[in-house]
Amino acid sequence: MTGQEYIDRADDALRETYEPPMSLSEYVETVFENPRTAAHASKYLLEAIEAAGTRTVVEEGERKERYRFFDDPHNDGEHAILGNTEVLNAFVDDLRSIAARRGKDEKILWLDGPTATGKSELKRCLVNGLREYSKTEAGRRYTVEWNVSGADSSPGMTYGDTPAPDEDDWYPSPVQAHPLSVFPESVREELLADLNDALDDHIPVHLDARLDPFSREAYDHLEEQYRRQDTRDLFSAVADEDHLRVKNFVVDVGQGIGVLHSEDDGTPKERLVGSWMAGMLQRLDSRGRKNPQAFSYDGVLSQGNGLLTIVEDAAQHADLLQKLLNVPDEGTVKLDKGIGMDIDTQMIIISNPDLEAQLNQHAEREGQDPLKALKRRLDKHEFGYLTNLSLEAELLQRELTNETDIWEADSYERLEERIRQPVTISVRNSAGEVRERELAPHAIEAAALYAVVSRLDAESLPPGLDLVDKALVYDRGYLQDGDERRYKEDFDFGTPDDGDGGIPVTYTRDIVADLLYEDTERFHAELPVEDVIMPRDVLNAMAGRFDDAPVFSSSERTEYENRLVPVKNHVFGQQEQDIIDAIMREKRVDEATVEEYIEHVYAWVEGEQIENDRGELEAPDPLKMKVFEIEHLGRFDEADYDGAEPTEGVERFRAEKIITALNRHAWRNRDDEFRVSDVDPREIPVIETVLGSHDWDDVRRTHEDLDPSQWDDPPSGTDTEAIKEETIRNLQEMFGYSAASAELTSRHVMGQVSYRWD
Repeated sequence: MTGQEYIDRADDALRETYEPPMSLSEYVETVFENPRTAAHASKYLLEAIEAAGTRTVVEEGERKERYRFFDDPHNDGEHAILGNTEVLNAFVDDLRSIAARRGKDEKILWLDGPTATGKSELKRCLVNGLREYSKTEAGRRYTVEWNVSGADSSPGMTYGDTPAPDEDDWYPSPVQAHPLSVFPESVREELLADLNDALDDHIPVHLDARLDPFSREAYDHLEEQYRRQDTRDLFSAVADEDHLRVKNFVVDVGQGIGVLHSEDDGTPKERLVGSWMAGMLQRLDSRGRKNPQAFSYDGVLSQGNGLLTIVEDAAQHADLLQKLLNVPDEGTVKLDKGIGMDIDTQMIIISNPDLEAQLNQHAEREGQDPLKALKRRLDKHEFGYLTNLSLEAELLQRELTNETDIWEADSYERLEERIRQPVTISVRNSAGEVRERELAPHAIEAAALYAVVSRLDAESLPPGLDLVDKALVYDRGYLQDGDERRYKEDFDFGTPDDGDGGIPVTYTRDIVADLLYEDTERFHAELPVEDVIMPRDVLNAMAGRFDDAPVFSSSERTEYENRLVPVKNHVFGQQEQDIIDAIMREKRVDEATVEEYIEHVYAWVEGEQIENDRGELEAPDPLKMKVFEIEHLGRFDEADYDGAEPTEGVERFRAEKIITALNRHAWRNRDDEFRVSDVDPREIPVIETVLGSHDWDDVRRTHEDLDPSQWDDPPSGTDTEAIKEETIRNLQEMFGYSAASAELTSRHVMGQVSYRWD
């Protein structure tokens, strides 16, 4: 595009964002056309979240509906919150109760949890999401601006010491006053009643706030001037479009969103609402009192009025929390002893666990606890470390690569492909050379699994399971046990403290980042292959550097080291299966053959006919089913059939292992209205086994002359050499290995296999 075309596109974007200012009368008409634009703070925040829609995820082994708002969709997922869906859903449920005023409207939402759990990402999601929602037609947000010029010869309107612009003397409300707050209370109540009758929503619009002090000063000044002129229609004169107009604004920090950072200082009043400016008081006609036009309005409540107030690192501002109590209760705060300001804002405080320690410092005093009133108003939502392997892998990859897309998949098989995938990262070495470094397949998975396993409660393990099994149940929702799947509800995990502690993603990220800049030959001295970091390299580095990380206690270091072996065993099993699948690639059953078998079995059990290639109906083919069951399933032989007809054992297998599993899978994947979507036969346990796995016995039967002990340097012209070449090629084509990582992985696996091959 040309430079002018970019300018034109920018013009179009802003044209869609902003509307021309309108009169109060025009605004009222607009509100009745779209009542949601008049929503009070908590309702508007709720609508912004719900407008982004939902998606289905699996967390801790359970299917849950997740609000896409928390995926940061307006910012391409840059600050998406991964996991903690149940916490976020509870947060939205509380917000819904607050918006509807169902007994929780005095609550302050408290987001608590250790570092690196997504709390700061939530703040960014809220800011990004509200900003972008306010740019849409459905999410328009409005306030008022005033112009008193022409009514008399007063010094004019101002706040701060910036001189008024000469162009038109318009000054917006410094605290985003709601346009309907201009109306007298009795008229406003009648207007809201009519508006809520037109609103098709179970949460009505509430507006108790009066005009802010700055706007009230303008209103009173205009009212006094026109009253002196004996104006008959006094409100119409004050609200005339020459003095008052309504404009939309884009929500942002300082404009409907107030954020108090940990480093912000000042007196409690300065941090909450702002400060008086003595020089401005002298310049303005205050009629014997402080003039609200001489107030800065730069406190967190002032900036967040009309929508959202966030206190970051709340332990640093614990002195403010008690002074916030009257805000949710009464919806008001004072600039001064004689000047109060009504506030409509949803308050959220964010903290690490140290705030709770401060709040409980007087707990032993029970009824005499001076912080009891504050604690009663805090509604706690506790973030934890991720306990899903796929989410931790996604988060770690985002941390290392700055990729921001959200991993969505229609099946766990697709998600598993992303978990195992290699990652290539460009790094610059000490010589100034830029080199591509490969995190081999399963390297990210290994790091993520180790981190997740460190966060799981071992005390709640059912007999026969280890922490890796628990991690897999939490991620997939089931464990594969031969032909059977055992789902999370089949296990008794109790109520564990999963996610309360463990290895944080920041530690893992830093370890992997260090490896990216180290010489890989240090790890692979037996082979002149550079720039490949293997899963075992990552796991050894994570476990070997605990002593250098002050974030871990001595007991934590010991515990995490003890959890390393099952993770290594699982990751090796994943690599081993890759090698087997690559060797046996030509023996894999294609999905069309599987689907044909399922179709014939279903028709056979139900006594139905199927359509052939010519469009004719015919009985299911007993020979096709027999061949599949003998050659691909490996469950039966000729003795289990009478010609092509199955014996009782085969009949029972088809009914129980195929059809029952198919129906169970369909039932588990029904929607809220009990409708069944398309069933993927690949997810039936016995079929998944056929499609996805062989074992070393299959390899030995197929390749009788393969010698794993010769794998590193196979003799020329041998079957081992040919099989290795094909395996290396298949690993690259099937799973994304590079030639180097395929060589290293196959050597590692075959080195272990050679010990038990004979």
